[in-house]
Amino acid sequence: MNQDEISEKLIEVDQRSKSNKHRIDSMEKRQDNLEQLTNAFSVMQKEQEYIKEDVGEIKADVKILAEKPAKRWESVVDKAVSVVVGAMVGYLLSGGRLP
Repeated sequence: MNQDEISEKLIEVDQRSKSNKHRIDSMEKRQDNLEQLTNAFSVMQKEQEYIKEDVGEIKADVKILAEKPAKRWESVVDKAVSVVVGAMVGYLLSGGRLP
């Protein structure tokens, strides 16, 4: 190999080195972006877990609140039935006569 060929090869290697440096810099940027995205996704996943827990608690509370009026209504109906049955028993025990 003569001096010109060595010089030519050195220029090629230098150009390739610059190109590779540019590509490596670009890849480092992409890697940083990927790490940021991964971290953001991790944070979002944790927040989603907290939201899921909160929604579960809210659903349980709503269920309890929805059952209260039904329990009240059942209590009113039970009392009304007891009053009617009591009145009928009283009427029958009085010999079927109204006061």
